Amino acid sequence: MLDLIKEYAYKRADLLKLEATEKVVTILGTAIYIILGLFSLLFFVLLLLFGIGFLIGTYLHNYGYGLLIVAGCFLLILIVVLMNRKTIKNKVANKILESLDD
Repeated sequence: MLDLIKEYAYKRADLLKLEATEKVVTILGTAIYIILGLFSLLFFVLLLLFGIGFLIGTYLHNYGYGLLIVAGCFLLILIVVLMNRKTIKNKVANKILESLDD
């Protein structure tokens, strides 16, 4: 009987290790996928914004003004994000906790 209890304890410990490893690998894989996606998106958006800036600059006959207008738009977006940072933090934290529960 004691041998069965020991065997059960060892198998239970192994199961917990495997479950923890699976969770870590899943989270790591998801994190790498998200990082690569965000990195690609960053370059796409950056090149798109330069293109828009140069396009606006062409219409204004001054590339500097076009780029400044695009930068000003992003400054406004940054201000809005900073004003809502607490809400954004809470939503991100809730999403992370939900993903850990799965």
